[in-house]
Amino acid sequence: MTEDEFQALLQRYLDDRCTPAEKVLVEHWYNRLDEAQGGMLLSQNQEEVEDAIWQRLQHTRTNTNSETRVVPHPATFWQKPLVQWAAALVLFALSLGLLLMFTKSQVRQPQQMVATADGWTRHQNNTQQVQEFQLPDMSRIELHPGSSLRYSTAFAGPKRQVYLQGEAFFKVSKNPARPFLVFTRQVVTTVLGTSFRVKAYADSKVASVAVREGKVAVQARKPTASDTASALASAPSVLLLPNQQVVYSASSQRLKKELVDKPVVLAPQSFEFEERPVTEVLEALEKAYGVDIVYDKEILAGCTVSITFYEEPLFEKLGLLCKSLDAYYSLSDAQIILHSKGCQQPLGANFYG
Repeated sequence: MTEDEFQALLQRYLDDRCTPAEKVLVEHWYNRLDEAQGGMLLSQNQEEVEDAIWQRLQHTRTNTNSETRVVPHPATFWQKPLVQWAAALVLFALSLGLLLMFTKSQVRQPQQMVATADGWTRHQNNTQQVQEFQLPDMSRIELHPGSSLRYSTAFAGPKRQVYLQGEAFFKVSKNPARPFLVFTRQVVTTVLGTSFRVKAYADSKVASVAVREGKVAVQARKPTASDTASALASAPSVLLLPNQQVVYSASSQRLKKELVDKPVVLAPQSFEFEERPVTEVLEALEKAYGVDIVYDKEILAGCTVSITFYEEPLFEKLGLLCKSLDAYYSLSDAQIILHSKGCQQPLGANFYG
């Protein structure tokens, strides 16, 4: 609450136009002044406002309480400069806490629905926000709106199996002896310990799995096939590394491996290059993002470049580099292919991204 807002609240209180909750806020604040041992500079009309509040509180307490309480006039207390900052903090904390309590009492906060029946636990996110919770094995789940996740309540056995409808981010607790499997209507994702995102809504013909760290194996799941170990072992799988994803299309019933839309830095590198070989720049990008960049080393052997990267996404960095080389790049599966005619002499254009 800003000072202007608090001034408006005080004025409503003096005019007897406060809501019950606002009245409680003002009187609670006033009563806590002595306890907090602090004050706050209200305005140029400070003493008049204090007098009015004091008189109103005296009148209210006289009418509602048979035991008369002597309320000390706060004017002298407010004049202490050493306590003004402390009271400002106390006032802010008290007003914020009371207003939050009032808001929560007026607006019902949506809650995540958790149901347990027939040995299964089901989390249903009916809110408009991503909700987090923890599985019995300490794995962390971020469940997106309109999504649900169910698993065996005991969560026992040689495998940890969960069934997802919608979208969720998983941070799996490592346990090589008990693989973690995520089943959706379209795909099955198997991991040992990693973080990844699965997106597979019931009404969508496309499903995707994107890896943040670690490794996962993704298989297409046929509706008529069983989920037994032998059935999963016989189905072809796609291995994903960090910054890679696989997209499953129901129309083609195929898994397509590719890079994620916005690869993240996995191993920070220096991105300041002054008359350095182009191959050195490409190697730094490969190490930073864990990607595979294919190019003709012989053609680029004599090329140097001066370029500096900052916080640009990977594909923007590549675009800047290609611009300085008069080259271009394309994507094939999870690879980046750089197309260049090379250069007859070192590039010294001092191009900065």
